[in-house]
Amino acid sequence: MRPEPCRVVVIGAGVGGLTAAAVLARAGLDVTVLEAHVYAGGCAGTFYHQGYRFEAGATLAGGFYPGGPMDLVARAAGVAGWPAHATDPAMAVHLPDGATVTRWTGDRRHDEHRRAFGKACETFWRWQEDTADALWDLALRLPSWPPQTPVQAARLVKTGAQWLAGDLSRAYPRLAADALRPVAAHLRHAPANLRQFVDGQLLIAAQATSERANALYGASALDLPRRGVVHLEGGMGAIASTLAAAVVANGGRVLFRQEATAIVTVMGRPVAVRTRRGGNFPADLVIANLPPWNIAALMGDQAPRSLRRLPLRPRDGWGAFMVYAGFDAAAVPEDLPLHHQVILAEPMGEGNTAFLSLSPDWDSSRAPAGQRALTISTHTSLDRWWDLGGHDSDAYAARRQAYTDRLLDAAERVLPGLREAAHLILPGSPRTFQRFTRRRWGWVGGFPQTSLFRAWPPQLGPGLWMVGDSIFPGQSTAAVALGGLRIASAIAGQVGASLKQPTPGKPGALTLDARLP
Repeated sequence: MRPEPCRVVVIGAGVGGLTAAAVLARAGLDVTVLEAHVYAGGCAGTFYHQGYRFEAGATLAGGFYPGGPMDLVARAAGVAGWPAHATDPAMAVHLPDGATVTRWTGDRRHDEHRRAFGKACETFWRWQEDTADALWDLALRLPSWPPQTPVQAARLVKTGAQWLAGDLSRAYPRLAADALRPVAAHLRHAPANLRQFVDGQLLIAAQATSERANALYGASALDLPRRGVVHLEGGMGAIASTLAAAVVANGGRVLFRQEATAIVTVMGRPVAVRTRRGGNFPADLVIANLPPWNIAALMGDQAPRSLRRLPLRPRDGWGAFMVYAGFDAAAVPEDLPLHHQVILAEPMGEGNTAFLSLSPDWDSSRAPAGQRALTISTHTSLDRWWDLGGHDSDAYAARRQAYTDRLLDAAERVLPGLREAAHLILPGSPRTFQRFTRRRWGWVGGFPQTSLFRAWPPQLGPGLWMVGDSIFPGQSTAAVALGGLRIASAIAGQVGASLKQPTPGKPGALTLDARLP
């Protein structure tokens, strides 16, 4: 008699959780994904409002190159293809002095860097690209970081030895020193505009500027445009919806309107997940595609010690203030890039920097005829929004309007006349983010990448796993997808399942070895 397959319940249909779910379902495990909302994706979802499809949070999609993270996810999960359209340039960055720097994917980037920052910048970009090559090569090997068992430590040593023997790491011998210093160590003699440019880019990709962002993480974060950016037909949520379809095709379930309210434990192990609609889903393993604060709330006094020691609110990291705008397509200049970062002033964040993403003109599903959808965002600290929202509704409304005006001012540097062309302007604060994404406090983006030791270990306890932007390798859809692959490999190893082996796109790319947790 064949044993019953291991029952896996995934809480949250984000990219990391869906990746793990699709791969494990394909390996024969009994997988159920529970999603509180009516669509998949979470902070990388696309929502519908008054005829427009807006990106909820994340707007920049990368990692789809051959052998890259999303290619490997597709092979491991059985995804036939992504509805992705490559674009070049990746974005334009507008500096406080009025200059614009275009981030090209191809070789034109070298000429653009010299034009914008002078020949002196070449040393910095050479360091950045060499370091990023080495770090992405390592990340695609799915290292067990931080290791949690002797077996994982041994695997990490073996992976590291193979990596250090490769040509990429030999090309840059200072990787060990960069593990303990910030990106700013490579900008000491750089022109001010290069530092501003790097700080702005790091803020959106590593959640910290050059003085704090770890040099290794920072080099990889700055590399996204060079690796190639795509636009998804239907919006960013197409990544999650494609993965959700793969879960179902592989024999799993994805259930919407099922908000988890408790992880039930017996003798320290999860045995079920309860939902607000009265559902009770038995589980041998639980994967929480949630921030640590959410998992702690679901477990209460039964939470592992690491979760019980969390502060009330995140002490660092960010929320996002968003403006979603629907407007006349005639206001968009011809051949305008679809992504823009506007840096107005320092310090970064709080409306001093804004990121704009336009819906493509070829994607008629994103807006009514003759219209375009625009998402604008800025980093913002959490405390003030929560303090005002709970005690002074007038001050909260005034602050929300001030941030909306500031972001529209920034957007009009790129799209003059946006206000007059707009049919819809919809603001959202961290309180809005909590309401719609269920992330407690509206905390988004994960921990700032200030240290290699900031990432949480993925296994929180027996049978309990965490996936998403809190584990290595961190933020971005490509990074959380790699995290999902890593967890799927570890779980398969523990339960004795056999994963489908994707063919690596290059030497040293992903190897899913289910024999090692």
